[in-house]
Amino acid sequence: MAKLPLSHIKVLDLTAHRAGPTAVRQLADWGAQVIKIEPPAEPGSTDAMGGSRHGFDFQNLHRNKQAITLNLKSKEGHAIFMKLAKKADVIVENYRSDVKYRLKVDYDSVKKVNPKIVYGSIAGFGQHGPDAARPGVDQIAQGMGGLMSITGEPGRGPMRVGIPICDLTAGLLLAQAITLALYNRERTKKGQWVHTSLIEAQIFMLDFQAARWLMKGEVPKQAGNDHPTSIPTGVFPTSDGYINIAASGQHMFKRCAEALGAPQLIEHPEHATPGLRSQNRKALNERISEVTKTNTSDHWIAALNKAGVPSGPINTIDRTFAEPQVQHLGIARGIKHPKLGEIKVVGNPINLTASPQPRKLKPTPDLGQHNNAVLKGLGLSPKKIKELRAGGVI
Repeated sequence: MAKLPLSHIKVLDLTAHRAGPTAVRQLADWGAQVIKIEPPAEPGSTDAMGGSRHGFDFQNLHRNKQAITLNLKSKEGHAIFMKLAKKADVIVENYRSDVKYRLKVDYDSVKKVNPKIVYGSIAGFGQHGPDAARPGVDQIAQGMGGLMSITGEPGRGPMRVGIPICDLTAGLLLAQAITLALYNRERTKKGQWVHTSLIEAQIFMLDFQAARWLMKGEVPKQAGNDHPTSIPTGVFPTSDGYINIAASGQHMFKRCAEALGAPQLIEHPEHATPGLRSQNRKALNERISEVTKTNTSDHWIAALNKAGVPSGPINTIDRTFAEPQVQHLGIARGIKHPKLGEIKVVGNPINLTASPQPRKLKPTPDLGQHNNAVLKGLGLSPKKIKELRAGGVI
């Protein structure tokens, strides 16, 4: 099997929570040699979000890594970190913006021992500015970044998105930034600091909704299940559930009406143009719903897709993974875990034909699982490693 594209890259992972680990997961999935650095466990404490290292969240985020414990606040722990940093290609952290400076593991400190380092950071609100040091998590960024004001049904109040979208997108964007910096390093032979934030990622993800304000001064509002500008696009009832239909544009709307066996929708004077359909969206949705309620979801999805009109089911997550196309794509990826047995996690959605991912991913390591191997690789003796453990350094 061909080597994965990042198999020559060494990464030190200082991340926790979700945004940073999402970035590192992208690197680890594509072959990077990742060492996850965590504080030594305190007696009786848990070391993973949700209280369980063997839970679904931690296992899904931290596969394909090695793991060591290191007290960065100690002199010896900091010295070991700098030895690792000297040999690394990438460091990733998502502390609050001021923490890395207090620990003396910031970019400028590391650059002194390794000018080629690519240093990646995520914070809630950026690395500089009036709010840089304030705590930030996904839902705070969803609200501050405008997403909750356009999500949900009109008049029902703000609504969060059902996934940690700011964390996830910030992580993906940072992984892209790190890859860009590594590519640039091939030309310049120099590293750099790359960073993003939850708030920047959230505003980026507003996309056309943000552009509506920036270019036209329009403040988007909640539209529920209706697309805010492409009409009709939304959720419609059937005799046994609900389906999505996307039929904006003159030709697509005509195809939709014909596939529904409802030419009267085309001929209705309130539907003649996209502007009229937007103006009369509620009435149009009601007329389409009267038709779709007469048959099953499967019937309408088949008829609409045959006519080239995008339509699909509204699945619960178990039904999503039961979809034949989803199973064909293999997005549920297997792991053989030494304690949990055969498990599955969410695989990487990027496909490279020349260097495909292996069928099985490596399991998330236990806390400090690779202490001995990594420290031995730095030239430390078994006696010294034992002393470090006794002193709470590892």
